[in-house]
Parts: sequence; structure tokens; C-alpha cells
Amino acid sequence: MLMPPEFSVKGIMFDLDGTLLDTRPAYIETARIAFEETGQQPPEVKVALEIPKRIERKQNIKDIIMTDTSEFLEVYLETFYRISASKTQPFPCVANALEVLSQQTKLAVITMRFVSGNSVIKELQQFKLNRYFSQVVTGLDTHKPKPSPEALKKAVAAMNVEISECLIVGDSVVDVEAGKAAGSKTVAVLTGLYSRDELEKASPDLIINNISELAPLIFP
Repeated sequence: MLMPPEFSVKGIMFDLDGTLLDTRPAYIETARIAFEETGQQPPEVKVALEIPKRIERKQNIKDIIMTDTSEFLEVYLETFYRISASKTQPFPCVANALEVLSQQTKLAVITMRFVSGNSVIKELQQFKLNRYFSQVVTGLDTHKPKPSPEALKKAVAAMNVEISECLIVGDSVVDVEAGKAAGSKTVAVLTGLYSRDELEKASPDLIINNISELAPLIFP
């Protein structure tokens, strides 16, 4: 599936975790530490990876944990932000894909992490990926996180392009919902926590295996 021939791509906004960076090891280690520190047995991998999906979508986790939710989330989030930089790696295709895309359009990162933009830049810098992005918008930069379109609109304004000429690329249903709310095209990738079936229900414009497939589809 290609973008409509009349669609002009002036900017691409990338989600961070699950799209550019493989965060699964960080999620698994975070769950192990958080469960142990709250007096619980470490969960199976499937359960560990369900937690960030629920948090992202503001869904209840009471059926997963056996302790106070607020206490658990405080430990969980503190742990994730502490270990994420050392437990994540870019997906193998990312550097080459960004090199190609950055020569043809402006790129930005949009993440729901409640950290500074400089923190994200430093994490990308260790993989030499920071140079591809003109803008980074985090959870600290907006009043409402995705699926609110606020972060997307802020990034687009900073890139000085029209939202209707932009793509949001992410691994999550929330990324697709934010793009639709903002008025951008939406591309879902299968490198994150969501299955194809889950992403199809959100009706993105494209579903691809990873971002290496993006350039041939939007710049044929």
C-alpha cells in the first residue's frame, strides 16, 4: 500500500519506544525490579510486556499486581527511567532508514516519557541517532499526552510544516489515534508491543514491519 500520489511528505514524527528503540528488555527488567521491590514474585514475560501497554492507555493493572497500584507505579516508573538508557538498543534497521529519510524530509521524535528532551537526545546520541532529528517533544512538553494531538501539533509547528503533510510513525494504537486527531497520516510498525490485529483495529493508513520499509512507500 502506497501513500496517495498527491500526498507530499514534509515531516515525519517518530515514536521512540518500540519504533526507534527496542525497549522490551527495559520493560522486562523494570517489571522484575518493581515486583521484587513491592514484595511480589517476578512476572512472566507476557505479563511484564502487558504493563506498559496498560499504562500507556490508562487501563487498570489491578489484575496483574498484588499490591497498591499507586505504590507499584511509583516504583515501576522510577525504575524504568533509571535503567532505560542502559537496557535499550535501536532496532537494526533504524540508522540506515533515518539516514535515507532525513535526506528527504524533516524528522522529529515524540515520546510519552516524562523526561526532558535533552535526556532523550543523550540516549539517541549514544547510538549516533540524535543528528537526524530537528525536534524532540516529550511528556514534559505537553499538558496532555498521546492520544491527544498536542505533541504532534507542537512538533509540526517547530518544524514549520503543515500537519496535513506529515506522518506519525509508531508501534502503538495511541500513536495512530493521536495522528488521526491531529490530521496527519498514520503509519503503524510491528516492532513494538502491539499485534497486527490490534493495530488494524485502529485503522492506520499503513502497517509496516519496521521503519526500513517506510522510504520506498512514501518516496517511490
